[in-house]
Amino acid sequence: MPCFIAPSLLSANFGRLAEEIRSVEEGGADILHVDVMDGHFVPNISIGPLVVEAVCKVTRLPVDVHLMIEKPERYIADFIAAGANRLSVHVEACTHLNRTLAEIHRLGAQPGVALNPSTPLSAIEEVLEELFQVVLMSVNPGFGGQRFIPSSLKKIARLRGMLEQRATQSERPIWIEVDGGINAETAAQVRQAGADILVAGHAVFRHPNPAQAMAQLRQA
Repeated sequence: MPCFIAPSLLSANFGRLAEEIRSVEEGGADILHVDVMDGHFVPNISIGPLVVEAVCKVTRLPVDVHLMIEKPERYIADFIAAGANRLSVHVEACTHLNRTLAEIHRLGAQPGVALNPSTPLSAIEEVLEELFQVVLMSVNPGFGGQRFIPSSLKKIARLRGMLEQRATQSERPIWIEVDGGINAETAAQVRQAGADILVAGHAVFRHPNPAQAMAQLRQA
């Protein structure tokens, strides 16, 4: 199964965002990951639909928006209208998760669910059939540049086993995306545990040569 690399724009230089996007496109990025924070669900504030719209205007890559916000159902239409191809919401932030995922799908985006490190996989068992991807946080969300939580590897492997068991009943794959602390050292471990999509922020955009950083991640 292929492995995809998704640079996280949270770590990019927003003063030269278009140039930063071009650099990772040239380096072989598969997806652009956009973290949206509201200062309530997580202790930080990032961007809104206007920036997502600007990103979508300068790239042809899929734009994967990760909503780290309370009551995400209030804003999913705005982010999809801005151009988000994939939209992931946190299970911890959704009272009516099934309804929210159905609305994402109805509006034309691919729905995903994100789980914090302490949230068990059982929280998503009842919505697996609605999902395009599962985002496993390997750091506590809210800030870039955090250290990878080693216990995340066991969780990735358990999710891979859960999805492989499900695969006997459905031909549609569900991707495992891992977000947090991904670098040339942890990428191989995460991939071996069963991840499909690796989200990397500091490891790419804080590197002197983002294209070289991308190559190192892919080699790892």
